[in-house]
Amino acid sequence: MSVKAMDLFDAYNKNELPKDHAYIISSFVNTNTGYTKYEVISYSGVKAIYPEGTALTFQSQGKKMHILVEPSSYPKKPIEPYLRDKDDMIPLRFSELNVITARNQSKIYIAKKPIESLSSFTVTKPSGVNVSFVFYQMDDMYDTMSKFFEQTLSRDAKIPSTDAKKVSQETLQIIEEKMAFKSDFS
Repeated sequence: MSVKAMDLFDAYNKNELPKDHAYIISSFVNTNTGYTKYEVISYSGVKAIYPEGTALTFQSQGKKMHILVEPSSYPKKPIEPYLRDKDDMIPLRFSELNVITARNQSKIYIAKKPIESLSSFTVTKPSGVNVSFVFYQMDDMYDTMSKFFEQTLSRDAKIPSTDAKKVSQETLQIIEEKMAFKSDFS
């Protein structure tokens, strides 16, 4: 397969979702505030994939990592991310996140380690400017993912390009070290 990445739901409809060694990256952007959440899921050994309403459920073990972009004007900065309103919430505390402050004073929080799902996980179909892509196992997969983060952080989350590159590199380092397909997925 020569495609490096594809919209997750298009891949499902075309029966082109990999059963092994793939990543799903979803972004959720509040276009009014710039508040942005990313979810990165690595999975392997899929037993089944089936639709549930507007979502896809994967019967597979997986690892999920969260990234949060908080614009400088975000009014709920002191509230722990796991206690925020549903649309702004990620299931982590500040102590479980690395923080990078961009030149424009936006804060980017990156999970120090992924959360493991042992039996299944669900991905909701994105709407509006939100996206969910599946990244296929290829030699340059991590480079492709890095470019995706750089572009979306800069374009959607309004992070200066130098900072977007730094965040992308740190994110990919965690993904490669803690979410790669090693013996725990085989």
